[in-house]
Amino acid sequence: MAELAAVRSEETQKSQVDTETTERFIAEKHIGERIKRLRLKKSMGLVELGKHTGLSASFLSQLETGRVVPTLRNLARIAMVFSKDLSYFFETEPQAMFRVHRRKDRVRLPQTGVDEPTYFFESLGYMVPDRHMDPYFAEFIPLAKDVEPRAHMHPGFEFLYVLESELELRHGDHLCTLEPGDAVYFDASTPHSYNCAGKKPADVLIVTMHQAPPVQPVTLLRHAAGPRVVAANPALPASGSR
Repeated sequence: MAELAAVRSEETQKSQVDTETTERFIAEKHIGERIKRLRLKKSMGLVELGKHTGLSASFLSQLETGRVVPTLRNLARIAMVFSKDLSYFFETEPQAMFRVHRRKDRVRLPQTGVDEPTYFFESLGYMVPDRHMDPYFAEFIPLAKDVEPRAHMHPGFEFLYVLESELELRHGDHLCTLEPGDAVYFDASTPHSYNCAGKKPADVLIVTMHQAPPVQPVTLLRHAAGPRVVAANPALPASGSR
């Protein structure tokens, strides 16, 4: 009898440990929050989700708030409604990007490629990996009359917002003077240059946005010998042509 009692006690403790482990795992994976996000993204109410899954709205509500532990069977039903695999609820969620750049940590760098820089800049996004835009704080200094600003170009787009003083911007054939509070958005693949137009250095917020090169469309033409690929640019030879 003593041995039987010990076995039952061990089974009870194991069951409690397993339950605690399961609940902790569910909480860490934020399964309830994931279910709620899927439901709201589809603009679906608890009652409607219940009709699709055979689960009550009350149970689903408790599931989303973490008050009950779902079974794999219930999760599978919910996953099917949203065309998700069951593994969706257990995969590690990607962390939302959030980086703070303290002013004291930034590095002030001069314009590159020239002997006498016409501006200095500080990167505001250097700690962000695989970023899709590059924000900068730039200070343009007044130039001597015999110094011409250097034009440059790069893929993507650029946004400027003038904080202090005046900045002259040349973009292709366009020439304009921007004052504090003025902003401009332009295609950066066109040659452009900056020139401080005031007596004091011009403080400017600059954001350059990356852009992938456009994909060249192809057309499939059928003839007696079978399909043939024709490049979109007639100057380029088509694949397989001679």
